[in-house]
Amino acid sequence: MINQLINWQELSPQQKDLALARPAIADSALLSTQVANILSQVKSQGDKAIFALTEQFDGIALNTLSVTSEQVAKAKLALTDKRMKAINTAYQQIKSFHSAQKASDITVETTPGVKCTLKTEAIESVGLYIPAGSAPLPSTVLMLGVPAQLTGCQRTVLVCPPDKNGQLADEILVAADLCGITEIYTVGGAQAIAALAYGTETVPAVNKVFGPGNRYVTEAKTQLSQQVAGFAIDMPAGPSEVLVIADGQANPAFIAADLLSQAEHGVDSQVILLSDSEPLIEKVSTELAEQLALLSRSKIAEQALKQSRLILTKNLAQAVEVSNQYGPEHLIIQTEDASALLSKLRNAGSIFVGAYTPESAGDYASGTNHVLPTYGYSKVISSLSLADFSRRYTVQEITKTGLQSLAECIIELTDAEGLDAHQRAVTIRLEEGI
Repeated sequence: MINQLINWQELSPQQKDLALARPAIADSALLSTQVANILSQVKSQGDKAIFALTEQFDGIALNTLSVTSEQVAKAKLALTDKRMKAINTAYQQIKSFHSAQKASDITVETTPGVKCTLKTEAIESVGLYIPAGSAPLPSTVLMLGVPAQLTGCQRTVLVCPPDKNGQLADEILVAADLCGITEIYTVGGAQAIAALAYGTETVPAVNKVFGPGNRYVTEAKTQLSQQVAGFAIDMPAGPSEVLVIADGQANPAFIAADLLSQAEHGVDSQVILLSDSEPLIEKVSTELAEQLALLSRSKIAEQALKQSRLILTKNLAQAVEVSNQYGPEHLIIQTEDASALLSKLRNAGSIFVGAYTPESAGDYASGTNHVLPTYGYSKVISSLSLADFSRRYTVQEITKTGLQSLAECIIELTDAEGLDAHQRAVTIRLEEGI
């Protein structure tokens, strides 16, 4: 079961670091070699390697990788009206919030005759990786597909591991269709990321890949981003995590449900409760045991709880300090005046404020994106947004008068740096017509 209560005041600095340590990512050397071998096969053999690796890892011998428009149309007819409505509602919610993120060009005349512009342009081609472990994830299709659609990427390619019949879930295909995605391939794992990076006979290469996956997918993304020129990934990824800050007035049943909703993701997920109320922590511990027994994924959640933490802090200010030190993927605030803590909280992928704001809402339908930095990267990396699907570049236009006004500055600095050609590129223009 979950670890016993930890009193933050009684810990040494070293013990505090240990209390906030993430689960280790095991077998990294072996994993790196295994993934490198998969990437090499796809690079040299293309589709042939994809078919062989899909049969090896997914247990299905495919005769094609592409999903047809007929299959998408059939998926629409297969879903119940209730399921279709849920997918459409989530799509509209996510679209509503992300539409407000569209960037505008910025132009500044820094001095008369010198005009500088910051422009934003969609990345030409993107790949979306959708996991399909124990259940389909249409929510992830929407979280990745909507920003790609709104940004205006010319090509959006979706890859997803096939089931034992070589098919993708109807929900996946319907969500992809809503996002305007027509390139869909039945391939998963490290080999899918390799196909997106290198390109194969069937799967053309893309510029950037997005989406969560298992450790093989994560390792493939990391290796390929360092090996393939012009290929980028969304963000580093680690196991899922949630941190809850609560006071004595919080509802222990709500808190336990929030912790378990994250613990059921995987055995390496981590959940943390910070509270200044020991009675509340005790009630949450009891609720965890009771609610855990009712879960279909109780064995997974129970394993995750073994490396999770119930921490007693001196006060809420100290809880804020600990949270900022940890930098959680998801941060839930269940205190009497939850909004008052917001200005003091810095490091979190996404923050959920108040008793009626479960993390599940952000995962599916509040409108924010559920692709978030984990493993402490929330201190330096942002939650996924339209900005991740675009690139920014600058344009400058200078008149002769504008160049004359900058010449003295440029000449002096190029002289200081000993770059004569740079200096001559300015002076030769000013000499023209003299």
